[in-house]
Amino acid sequence: MNNDKVLVIFSGGQDSTTCLFWAKKKFKEVYALSFIYGQKHVKEVELAREIALKAGVNFQTMEVPLIGSLGRNSLTDSTVTMDEVKPKDSVPNTFVPGRNMFFISIGAVYAREHGINHLVTGVSQTDFSGYPDCRDSFIKSLNVTLNLAMDEQFVIHTPLMWLDKAQTWALADELGIFDLVRNETMTCYNGIKGDGCGHCPACTLRRKGLEKYLATKKLKHDKINERL
Repeated sequence: MNNDKVLVIFSGGQDSTTCLFWAKKKFKEVYALSFIYGQKHVKEVELAREIALKAGVNFQTMEVPLIGSLGRNSLTDSTVTMDEVKPKDSVPNTFVPGRNMFFISIGAVYAREHGINHLVTGVSQTDFSGYPDCRDSFIKSLNVTLNLAMDEQFVIHTPLMWLDKAQTWALADELGIFDLVRNETMTCYNGIKGDGCGHCPACTLRRKGLEKYLATKKLKHDKINERL
């Protein structure tokens, strides 16, 4: 197993950018793979390219329109009005069925051809929108399946799995990329960089996490000053 190389499934958003720089600390050679799958916010791929360039990592895009064409969801179909609140007893219509399964599986094939055993994805079960393919059980299951399918020993890393959004902001700050993540990434489902549109599910989650982290950081700072 080659421990020097890693492939990051990279969208150019808050989570995957944090994971990209986490990977840079852990591995000598980092590859980033982005996908164009019919998403309305495809501008994220260009931002991903710019961030990868700044990070000095290998960057590749792949067009996989099949993923966006298989079902109706508000991220790939302009006729579907986006759910801004998670529906009771069902996943929101921002869920693209099979997206993470396809991304990681394609990433594993790409990794195999480049002598890479380690893959990183920014999914989180702690603070997410109810997507079943963000769960730890799914990632572990897929890891086993990919190893069996290709007779390899892939390791899928999920640095954010048990972090909420506030803790993800804290990690970005610890990695020295807080400003980059806040200003240059795109999490917004409506395709607006930085703080985004402010009302789509991704922006709401991101903003709440940021506010919680900044409040916690200020409280710690104030307590330190009280001791001085």
